[in-house]
Amino acid sequence: MSGHSHFASIKHKKGKADEARGKAFSKMARVISIAAKEGGGGNPDSNYKLRIVIEQAKEINMPKDNIERAIKKGTGELAGEKLESFIFEAYGPGGIALIIEGITDNKNRTLGDVKKILSQYNGKLAGEGSVKWMFERKEAIIIGGAQKPKEELELIAIEAGADDIYWSDDFLDVYTNPEDSEKVKKNLEDKGIKIESSSLDWVAKEKIEVENKESCEKLFEALDENDDVQNIYSNLKL
Repeated sequence: MSGHSHFASIKHKKGKADEARGKAFSKMARVISIAAKEGGGGNPDSNYKLRIVIEQAKEINMPKDNIERAIKKGTGELAGEKLESFIFEAYGPGGIALIIEGITDNKNRTLGDVKKILSQYNGKLAGEGSVKWMFERKEAIIIGGAQKPKEELELIAIEAGADDIYWSDDFLDVYTNPEDSEKVKKNLEDKGIKIESSSLDWVAKEKIEVENKESCEKLFEALDENDDVQNIYSNLKL
C-alpha cells in the first residue's frame, strides 16, 4: 500500500474564501445527515460513522448549530431533502481506477452529470464491482510530521497498531482497520501525538503510474465542483 490518493472535496476547500467554505459546509451537512440516517441514529457514541463525520466537520470549523441541525434532518426530527448516498465506479485518464462517493436528491441527474464530466476528461463509468475490488476500506489517521523525528514517529505509529504508514508531504498517513481505529488513536494520543484528522477511506491495493497526471488532476477538480460529489479516490501513484 503506498498512499491513498484521496481527493476529498471537503478537505480540498478548507481555508478558501467564504463562498467556498459555505459550499464545504453544505456538503458536510449532507454527509452528517446521511450518517445519522444510515449509520444508526443521531448519537455519535453509538454511531461510528456519525462520530467520524462530526470530527471532520469540526476540522473545517463548521458551526455547532449547523452540525446539530444536519443530525436532526437525518433522524427525521427536522424536515429536509430526501437524500441518498451513492458510489460510482469509473476509469479515468491513463486507465486509473476511480471510486466516486457522494450524496444526492436525484441519482439519475447526478449519474448523467458524472458521466458527462468523465467523458470530457477521457474517462468512463465502470460496471458495479469492476473497480471496487482494487481498493480496501481503511481508516486514515493523519499526523503532522513535525512533532517528532521521522523515524521515531514511524515507530510510534507502528507500535500504536498501524497496518501501514505513508508519508504525504509533511504528514504521516496512518492506516488501520476501521474497527481498530479508536484503539490506535488512543495509543497515539497516549504517546503525546496530536492527530490532525481522520477519515474512512477507500485505499488502493496497488498504484499505477500515468504519463499525464495533469489530466487526472483536472478530472478530479471537475468532479469536485459538482455539488453532489463528496470524495474521489483513485489508484494514481502520486
